[in-house]
Amino acid sequence: MRAALQHREPDRIPVDFGGTTVTGMHVSCVAGLRHYYGLTPGPVKVHEPGQMLGLVEDDLRAAMGLDVIGLFPRKVKFGLPTTAWKEWNFRGLEVLVPVDFRTRTEPNGDILIYPEGDETVAPSGSMPMGSAFFDTIVRQPEIDEAKLDPQDNLEEYGAVSEEDLDHLERSARAAAASGYGVAAGFGGTGLGDIALVPGPGLKNPKGIRDVAEWYISTRTRRGYIHKVFERQCEIAIGNLARIHARIGDVVDSMYVCGTDFGTQTSAFCSVATFRELWFPYYKLINDWVHANTGWKCFKHSCGSVERFFESFIEAGFDIINPVQCSATGMEPAGLKQKYGSRLVFWGGGVDTQKTLPFGTPHQVREEVLRRCEIFAPGGGFVFNSIHNLQAGTPVENIVAMLDAVHQFNGVSHA
Repeated sequence: MRAALQHREPDRIPVDFGGTTVTGMHVSCVAGLRHYYGLTPGPVKVHEPGQMLGLVEDDLRAAMGLDVIGLFPRKVKFGLPTTAWKEWNFRGLEVLVPVDFRTRTEPNGDILIYPEGDETVAPSGSMPMGSAFFDTIVRQPEIDEAKLDPQDNLEEYGAVSEEDLDHLERSARAAAASGYGVAAGFGGTGLGDIALVPGPGLKNPKGIRDVAEWYISTRTRRGYIHKVFERQCEIAIGNLARIHARIGDVVDSMYVCGTDFGTQTSAFCSVATFRELWFPYYKLINDWVHANTGWKCFKHSCGSVERFFESFIEAGFDIINPVQCSATGMEPAGLKQKYGSRLVFWGGGVDTQKTLPFGTPHQVREEVLRRCEIFAPGGGFVFNSIHNLQAGTPVENIVAMLDAVHQFNGVSHA
């Protein structure tokens, strides 16, 4: 993996599933794969409750032939510590969830989840009947323009605690001993990520918390947004310094931000707006990382985002994910030719909207082999699908995907 990140062609394409919260698998997929490979039965841990991502344990990582292990913060979405677990029946599938994971099922089948497990406040997430993950509930207080305070949108950001540092140090030590490449997500650097703007882990969020209102504010309240980003960067860089002092350069890549700038066919903002509002703060964070650590900076942005690639590179991002090849302007060969020496493509291996969930194993295999032929030469490629594997994806298609990568790599894998 390290060779690939340094744009040196490795002996084989490194493969990641489960290393980050945007390269993982729904808990039902993890359970299905454990059964397929004949691994020890038992409930799978849901290590990211929002997307209901299943934890990839060492035995499954080996069975799948993966090369990356994830390093995650102690607290996850909805403010839940992952230090203790309990069983939960997820619509017929027994899983393990954080002990503070508390829900209420509505008469129509919707499942509501509470921030920090506090059932005395309003729920902050909803899993509609028929869905397999939680949508964040907007709890926007009425906005009084005269009283808007950027500090209200910073309530969830603060100095990293000793408890959190201890957790990261223990996790980093275990990751270093694993022999895998290490992908880390520390939190705190997600600038304007609409998955986080509503404050899903806060009991009573204040400030601008409605997603639509936030987008409007990027146009009409730019001074406010600048103040939020400025202070968030100050806090984040201070925390990164303390984290690095504890874990060093065990980490190979750091998940910086998951803010999406692309839609299926266009973008949420112009390049000029991106450069005025986000670029300076991304550059501050990435420059600090590059000056003080050996970590590579990982940017997630779905959709049609090729127009931003030059700015991403200038801002110091080393890695782009999920490489949504089905979006407008995201043709794989063109991306590789133009940016392959300057950006690592972490993803893009197979389409998760159509091919993987609805295609045949043969179609999956053919698409995977084509993508490997395009992205592998010269390094700069970590194989992953285009975003997380979703609930309902046939296990035989997931296995066909993995088998195709291993075939391309010339590796015989059980």
